[in-house]
Amino acid sequence: MGPLNGITIVEMAGLGATPFCGMMLADLGAEVVRVERPDDQSSIMFAPLCRTRKSLACDLKSPEAVAAVLSVIDKADGLIEGFRPGVMERLGLGPDVCLKRNPTLVYGRMTGWGQQGPLSQAAGHDLNYLALTGALHLIGEKGGKPVPPLNIVADYGGGGMLLAYGMLAAILSARTTGKGQIVDAAMLDGVNAMMSLFHHWNHAGLQPDETGAGFLAGAAHYYSTYETRDGRYVSIGSIEPQFYELLIEQAGLDRASFEPYGFKWDLRDSTHWARLKTAMSKVFLSKTLDEWCQIMEGSDVCFAPVLTMAEAREHPHNKARKAFIEVEGHEQAAPAPRFSHTKNPAPSPAVKAGNNSREILSASGLSEEKIDTLIKSGAVTQTG
Repeated sequence: MGPLNGITIVEMAGLGATPFCGMMLADLGAEVVRVERPDDQSSIMFAPLCRTRKSLACDLKSPEAVAAVLSVIDKADGLIEGFRPGVMERLGLGPDVCLKRNPTLVYGRMTGWGQQGPLSQAAGHDLNYLALTGALHLIGEKGGKPVPPLNIVADYGGGGMLLAYGMLAAILSARTTGKGQIVDAAMLDGVNAMMSLFHHWNHAGLQPDETGAGFLAGAAHYYSTYETRDGRYVSIGSIEPQFYELLIEQAGLDRASFEPYGFKWDLRDSTHWARLKTAMSKVFLSKTLDEWCQIMEGSDVCFAPVLTMAEAREHPHNKARKAFIEVEGHEQAAPAPRFSHTKNPAPSPAVKAGNNSREILSASGLSEEKIDTLIKSGAVTQTG
């Protein structure tokens, strides 16, 4: 009975940010119905992102199937889709049609470039959206090329999270005003929002406009990763003076060499960063990862070992917080955030396309005779 219990969302099956948004909403108790093609395999390939859903499989080239989907949308609080602008309209499921039938519906649209603009019809992926915001330009080693930070920044942080946030805001508005609306969530916009501080710092001289430069981009000696004697890496984030002082103490660094260039806390002064980074690199190479963990982990140095994914799942802190759960024998991230009063429901496994078609259509008000006709015609598929 999560905090979103009682909210129903129709999810038009897609890739990346849209199912991630659906997962976030379902993890918090919303009933999320995925509308999929009968041959859709995404629930197998992207199982964690498709967990805790019901599935309606239908052929949207069939007018009867479109009418059936509209009957489900009629009773929903929200709809999320991630197609290129205009695709839902061509299917007969555009916002004008849906909002006319269900005036309180929140119609969430997830794209990379947005619904308007010269690039709105162009294909793209996380990396491309990240590139156009200036964020990708900053990520990487100083003097090197920009490095893709997986697809978690634009797809999930700037996309799926943004859409989930927008959906909840618009659903609250609809419950107050009785009026639904369209939510235009673009990954480009989400990353631009997350870059607000860096653009401000760029104008203020705190963030150089180059790859790997700036104290949060890895150029500073007190905010970087360092190799250990056994070929592993540690992360150091000793930005504030008190944390920097503790770093010098616990790492056994030469105070005479390091103190003047950290304690004054002038984040724009990069004069000695490269020299001090070289000196710190030699110190961290003197011990193994485990030895550094014994010295620094849990202290105010702002330290953490750079773990593999397998190690992360077994780390005592993640274990204590139950950060990973097992679903059908596979470990997945647990629902987040956590709530003091409403408990998030335990995620259920992703199901095959069409697993719940009959149940979903029956709940929308279609008769058993009508559902049988849809299934026999191939407009709808029931697999469960």
